[in-house]
Amino acid sequence: MALRIGVVIFPGTNCEHDAMLAVQRLGASAELVWHGDGSVAGFDALILPGGFAHGDYLRPGAIARFSPVMEAVTRFAAEGGPVVGICNGFQVLTEAGLLPGALQKNRGLRFLCTTTTVRVETDRSVLTSGVPIGTELRIPINHFEGNYTCDPDTLAMLRAEDRVVLRYVENPNGSIDDIAGVCNAARNVVGLMPHPERASDPLLGSVDGTVLLTALLTSVATPATATVA
Repeated sequence: MALRIGVVIFPGTNCEHDAMLAVQRLGASAELVWHGDGSVAGFDALILPGGFAHGDYLRPGAIARFSPVMEAVTRFAAEGGPVVGICNGFQVLTEAGLLPGALQKNRGLRFLCTTTTVRVETDRSVLTSGVPIGTELRIPINHFEGNYTCDPDTLAMLRAEDRVVLRYVENPNGSIDDIAGVCNAARNVVGLMPHPERASDPLLGSVDGTVLLTALLTSVATPATATVA
């Protein structure tokens, strides 16, 4: 039976169909989950895709964190369910306290829409399990507030606990320590600013994103591969 991936959407989300198509190409089934829903029962993994949740009128993700679905997402994550937040989804996860740190405006106050190279820094997360450390991937970014920041103690913790999942090879937005993605302590919640779903078709110029999405689906099928060693 195909894995069931829930793609959580908020008013303003605009990458949900890209995410669904990307995982469907890899053999999973995908269904939309509305932000007002109170349950995510029956799903094997959740993706919070990119966009502009609630218009980002306060801070990106700051309003979305109060949506009813986030209580269900939090429970799902606490029970070990894989959760991946992409771009705006990453912002939502930090605002909800499921990931440390925060996302602020890009260095130079410029909106960025380009392709970047990221390097896999750990193979101990649901998004990178089985991917060799040091693997470089060409994946697009599309954000104005993708500059990851945290306090010195949090940064030291992320480094010490091997929780930096991806780093930019050439930092495009000013993110501290070149961080492009991080995970939680249990390694089942991952947030990243680059869009792997937009690098999943040769017609889009790259299939490097499928490396991460395949790792996610493999982690779901064999969860022990993503646990702490």
